Amino acid sequence: MKAYKYLDIITGLFVAVLIVSNVASVKIVQLGFLAFDGGTLLFPLAYIFGDILTEVYGYARGRRVIWTGFLSLAVLSLVLSLVGRLPAAGDWPHQEAYNVILGQAPRIVLASLIAYFAGEFANSYTLARMKVFSHGRHLWLRAIVSTIIGQLLDTVVFVLIAFLGVLDGGLLFQVIWSNYLFKVGVEILFFPITFLVVRSLKKAENEDHYDVGTNFNPFRFSGR
Repeated sequence: MKAYKYLDIITGLFVAVLIVSNVASVKIVQLGFLAFDGGTLLFPLAYIFGDILTEVYGYARGRRVIWTGFLSLAVLSLVLSLVGRLPAAGDWPHQEAYNVILGQAPRIVLASLIAYFAGEFANSYTLARMKVFSHGRHLWLRAIVSTIIGQLLDTVVFVLIAFLGVLDGGLLFQVIWSNYLFKVGVEILFFPITFLVVRSLKKAENEDHYDVGTNFNPFRFSGR
């Protein structure tokens, strides 16, 4: 198997973004006319990393990283839930605060796991297929189209599972469209940086993978 210089670094950053985003998602923030969960400030970077992984290293290697992130989020949820259920020390007065804030996290993570699975694989699949069809041209178009599709799935699924019954209908709808507009807008804004990183990585890794003959089954863990 070919050794890469930067794949492990990108994987680590990708997982860090996912974990931090999910913890920050327990708070709903208001910026101007936009209302969204706090994790939205960072989460678009996960899709940028996803684009970079698929564009440079291919769908199969991106799939392994996506599953690494998925399992990391599952561990986060289990640990926070376990810690919340353990009895607090007698002189520790913050159990209620823990339950109110981090007690939401398991539901947030469950929502994120399902939404992440659907959105990330839709994003990676779309980008990989469009790369083959376009013969590697128009990265800007492929990145934006894959983001529009992936983020739509991710946002709707995440918000409905995480906040249905917690937020009233009007705020729920506002959080959905605010999240979606913010995430897509961030990826478009950051595209020049994405382009430079992709170009640099292709040169440094001597890799520009085309997913011809790739098995796109998201549950396949090895090979192409």
